[in-house]
Amino acid sequence: MTNHTRSATLKVPGATLYYEVQGSGPTLLIIPGGPQDAGVFAELSQRLADRYTVVAYDPRGNSRSTFDGEIKPLLMDQQADDAAALIEALGNGPAYVFGTSGGAQIGLNLAARHPKLVQALVAHEPPSMMLMDDPSEAVAADKALHDTYVKDGVDAAMGMFFSMNGLAEEGGDAAEASPEFEMPPEEAETFARVSGNFEYWLAHGMLPLSLYTPDVATLKAGSPKIVVAIGEASAGQPIEEMSLALTNTLGIAPTKFPGDHMGFGPQAAAFADALHRSFAN
Repeated sequence: MTNHTRSATLKVPGATLYYEVQGSGPTLLIIPGGPQDAGVFAELSQRLADRYTVVAYDPRGNSRSTFDGEIKPLLMDQQADDAAALIEALGNGPAYVFGTSGGAQIGLNLAARHPKLVQALVAHEPPSMMLMDDPSEAVAADKALHDTYVKDGVDAAMGMFFSMNGLAEEGGDAAEASPEFEMPPEEAETFARVSGNFEYWLAHGMLPLSLYTPDVATLKAGSPKIVVAIGEASAGQPIEEMSLALTNTLGIAPTKFPGDHMGFGPQAAAFADALHRSFAN
């Protein structure tokens, strides 16, 4: 079933956010990870539009969400406030929220910072390394990635990122690795946009997203339901250990989801069903 997608923008302090809306029902806000944008979730949004008013957006600094002036570093509270502004502008809150990777970190901050706007949050594979018993190795790896970007550039750093996370063949936090087939025009446009976000993410976003420490005390005391989703195919990858650090600290069991870190793409149908079940339970 094909649903009509409406695109719009929302002015927020210091930036303009681009977002897409489709479907009907309660609001479901999708928060992309790292350099991703709304286009990465095209099929997932379609699969959920019969049950939700699905809102996917480009985070500030990515793709079509632009700064008013010069480029600024990523600020976690600002990102959470942007998500809150979208929910409030749509006027159908509190919202269900799905955030993946760095977007899951933003979702956790949103749920702590604006709990009345969040009905439930599914945090998919958050890189919550700062909750690990000893995060020093993970922190050093991310700083080495940033240093590689500064010294050798975007391509070298992204190759390092894909390799570090076992995603060399399938793509990483942003999009698939350089495809060896011809993509449909819409997918090709998304790939080009997201690839263009790599530099902002490496320069300004990667460290703030990964070094963020979720406000566990507020989350445990708050009203939003928190689900931490980990891909079945992510077993043994660094992201599993980081995500489990969050579940252990929150005192909840992880929820298995289809696929790996990018499971919402190639396994969109099964992923949409798992997401709906998590919200419904």
